[in-house]
Amino acid sequence: MTSSIFPDWLTSERLKEQVTHSNIEVGDYSYYSGFYHGKSFEDQCVRYLLGDKVTADVWEAGIWGEVDRLIIGKFCSIASGVTFMLAGNQGHRLDWISTFPFDPAQFGGKVKSGFQRAGDTVVGNDVWIGSEAMIMPGVRIGDGAVIGARAVISKDVEPYSIVVANNRVVRKRFTDTQIDALLTLRWWDWPEEKLKAHMEIMCSADVQALIDAGKES
Repeated sequence: MTSSIFPDWLTSERLKEQVTHSNIEVGDYSYYSGFYHGKSFEDQCVRYLLGDKVTADVWEAGIWGEVDRLIIGKFCSIASGVTFMLAGNQGHRLDWISTFPFDPAQFGGKVKSGFQRAGDTVVGNDVWIGSEAMIMPGVRIGDGAVIGARAVISKDVEPYSIVVANNRVVRKRFTDTQIDALLTLRWWDWPEEKLKAHMEIMCSADVQALIDAGKES
């Protein structure tokens, strides 16, 4: 199996250098590893984002106004085939008698648009999303969270939580006290030289050592 974008499964694309859509925002160092699906992040992972390659003309016409955005933080690891569902409810109203998006051209001028925004989909910093996980519209995933392969995430995820299957929280990665300290520390905002100086701690389970290091400098 080969891909012109990902020649092997060890290859990834740095998203900030690849993403072109104005409604996708990505932080430094975050990457997508898409060898097993063979397409770039925008082509494979981002669904129903108005103004993408196939809807560019509609978007440029300016009739839609503001749309939900996809925002991804720094140091995120996104595995092959992850899906971010956008475009809110995509025109399907659960509270109406029918969820079907009727076409006014066929069913008349009394047809109403069922579209509702869900809000931006936001992925925090240092988030790892496993292969073929699906993130539903408007979800917010906290810093340090881990999303299991093929999980379906339709609810907000707390920082440093491990979530699998259908929103099932397995556990938190650290104690509440440690999590609060890490969220305050925000190591992902450190300059690269400071991170380099503390790589031995970063590549360990010693949370307290990193907290102490943050206080020193």
